[in-house]
Amino acid sequence: MSTQLTPILTRFWDDPRSWTMETYEANEGYQALRRALETPAEDLVQAAKDSGLRGRGGAGFPTGMKWGFLPPPDGGPRYLVVNADESEPGTCKDIPLLMAAPQFLIEGMVITSYAIGCHHAFIYLRGETVHVYRRLMRAVEEAYAKGYLGKDILGSGFDLDITVHAGAGAYICGEETALLDSLEGRRGQPRLKPPFPAVAGLYARPTVVNNVESIASIPPIVLHGADWFADMGTEKSKGFGIFSLSGHVTRPGQYEAPLGITLRELLEMAGGIREGHRLKFWTPGGSSTPIFTDAHLDVPLDFESVAAEGSMLGTRALQIFDETTSVVRAVSRWTDFYAHESCGKCTPCREGTFWLKQIMMRLEAGKGLPGDIEKLDDICDNILGRAFCALGDGATSPITSAIKYFRDEFEAGMHTPWHELFPAERSTLFAKETQPA
Repeated sequence: MSTQLTPILTRFWDDPRSWTMETYEANEGYQALRRALETPAEDLVQAAKDSGLRGRGGAGFPTGMKWGFLPPPDGGPRYLVVNADESEPGTCKDIPLLMAAPQFLIEGMVITSYAIGCHHAFIYLRGETVHVYRRLMRAVEEAYAKGYLGKDILGSGFDLDITVHAGAGAYICGEETALLDSLEGRRGQPRLKPPFPAVAGLYARPTVVNNVESIASIPPIVLHGADWFADMGTEKSKGFGIFSLSGHVTRPGQYEAPLGITLRELLEMAGGIREGHRLKFWTPGGSSTPIFTDAHLDVPLDFESVAAEGSMLGTRALQIFDETTSVVRAVSRWTDFYAHESCGKCTPCREGTFWLKQIMMRLEAGKGLPGDIEKLDDICDNILGRAFCALGDGATSPITSAIKYFRDEFEAGMHTPWHELFPAERSTLFAKETQPA
């Protein structure tokens, strides 16, 4: 396995004005679109399938296959919706991409829309990220001005408009059908499936919903070929991806590498764990994925290998924690988040996350009751697979995996608060909180 990074979407992020159309065009920008507009639409869908590109939003569903699920044209509209509602704790790849190189997404959207027969595409963005919203709006303006959007794009006869929509800030709107409801002006809550979005999505019309990084990967695939993309990564997890390293690491940031690279290799590039400390636990795909420990340093970071070890690759949000961190406290913070962000539509998630939060708070305070650990496991078991969407399942993952690997810390929570067990973490946090702004 090569440890070489593959700077493709990130290759000119360090340019002083990387986000401009001028910089993008100087780096092969919109060459792929010109090629795509001369290619039959069905061939583009096949190229996406042949490349092996899997959704970069977390689930890893084959992108080309999702496009292929659309029913035959019936004369009515069909839509492309890009999910830019990046909001899971630890996940931080799409927003940096949109800030540094938004034209990758826009060119990918034009190519994808041409391939699926869409003439109006949407970007659904988190409302809190106003700076990203402004940058995206400017990027769309530049694309219109250059003739890459609008009527008769590059003289091809193909028309496309893009609408950038800012949501109101709800984690649940990262779920594709809740996103569609929000985009239509309703409260963001998951829809019953079937029908799936490919058949009845936005405005009850055939719709493709893809993640930012998935669509941004389309121009390089079209320009360099499906085989070029498929040669990277592993047999079933092909291509490259942005790995987000955060937490107790010397050089946190975005590392674009082939799927199948290991955390050990990434840590070597990132300067290792912060000086004087050692790795304790980490998340392979954000806070909704079961945690790993230092025993998993050499697990290939691809969909199959991570799943075989009992977790999920997810969004490749690698949160790194050293030995000064209380597992119970970290998991308790995540549980707070999931309880707060539950939309309340289904009972297992609405009620279950509430009770998980109560028990985690007790254990964190050193006031756990006999049977609390077993009760956590039991509640998680009653949520998993029974919630309306994946939020409920994600809320159980850090708890069950933390009990599996660090049960002793949960047992200590029966009588000792976290700050007595981990005084180093307490003192570090206190120092940060008391520093002048």
